[in-house]
Amino acid sequence: MAEYSVISDRTEFEDAARALAQGTGPVAVDVERASGFRYSQRAYLVQVFRRDAGVFLFDPPAIGDFTALQEAIGGTEWVFHAASQDLPSLRELDLDPPSIFDTELASRLLGSDGFGLAAVVEHTLGIHLAKAHSAADWSVRPLPEPWLEYAALDVLHLVDVRDALSSELSETQKSEFALQEFDATLHRAPKPPREEPWRRLSGLHKVRGARQLAVARELWTTREEYAQQIDVAPGRLVPDRSLLAAILAAPPSKQALAGLKEFNGRASRTQLDRWWEAIERGRAAEQLPRERVPSDALPPPRAWADRNPEADLRLKAARPVVEAIAEELHMPTENLLTPDHLRRVAWHPPALTAEAIGAALSELGARPWQIAHTAQKIADAFVDAPQTASDATETAS
Repeated sequence: MAEYSVISDRTEFEDAARALAQGTGPVAVDVERASGFRYSQRAYLVQVFRRDAGVFLFDPPAIGDFTALQEAIGGTEWVFHAASQDLPSLRELDLDPPSIFDTELASRLLGSDGFGLAAVVEHTLGIHLAKAHSAADWSVRPLPEPWLEYAALDVLHLVDVRDALSSELSETQKSEFALQEFDATLHRAPKPPREEPWRRLSGLHKVRGARQLAVARELWTTREEYAQQIDVAPGRLVPDRSLLAAILAAPPSKQALAGLKEFNGRASRTQLDRWWEAIERGRAAEQLPRERVPSDALPPPRAWADRNPEADLRLKAARPVVEAIAEELHMPTENLLTPDHLRRVAWHPPALTAEAIGAALSELGARPWQIAHTAQKIADAFVDAPQTASDATETAS
């Protein structure tokens, strides 16, 4: 069993960067964060493998400046498993690949039985990986040796997996699909910050009235600011369900809040003054939040028959058509076409032609290969769909 160590020294780091620069072929890259433990999504370990160089485990907080690594590997393809999870953390370190190969996405396009790293490695290479530390707190130091072995295995086989999947993509004539998916992942713009992020509070739909919503806003914001200040995941201080319990109970005093057994969490009592002051600010707020917030989200499909019956008929006609195409291509339906894209063109369709449907899908972010396989058949399904509920009833009878 190989022994691994974490590189935190500047000289060691620069030596490793030179070794990687002299390696051959693509580089496998992975990131370990401390989600669920820390507030930030920063990288606490960066793993890199390249043939003829080996595996290197880097300590981002200790190293700081990763320019030497970017210069060493920034001219070749980077191989990831689920790249969209790792790219934001890498970009915080100014590590940015010129092109990527995503083994999870490739496996989806190939219709593999499982998409997790262990399943993909076993499918392609016949190697069994024990995935035991994925939810660990990677911010701790020193990192235990079993964790380091786990981290190294995340990249050790990834280039071999890439080569095997690349061959499968070529054999199934899906290489172009994959190239478009990888490029879309690499260049996808980050989601803009929410205007009112406090509305993410779980269970907020149970809160009634603008005044109580103001309390929710203050409690959530206060927890967020404190969590960021001490770099701890907000839910580890006071979980959402506890904030919600305090809002719904509307305690008349700080003592009553302290006596609320549903209000728990590691900071629920040690920071009691902080939470009570937030409640009082919410109760005294002059600017009250809106009770209903405009949204461009579509209603759930189960409500379409009442809200937009023609759209409901279009969706019911087109969905099995798209599912059939996905089955023919041997891939999950959601990888052939994002379900929300189909729902949106069904809800408010353009002209019922392949060109118009394709343009609408492109505007939503669908890739050319997806449009080529679906636009015409969606347009045909829309045209053939019953135009009214009575038409559907007559057709069924």
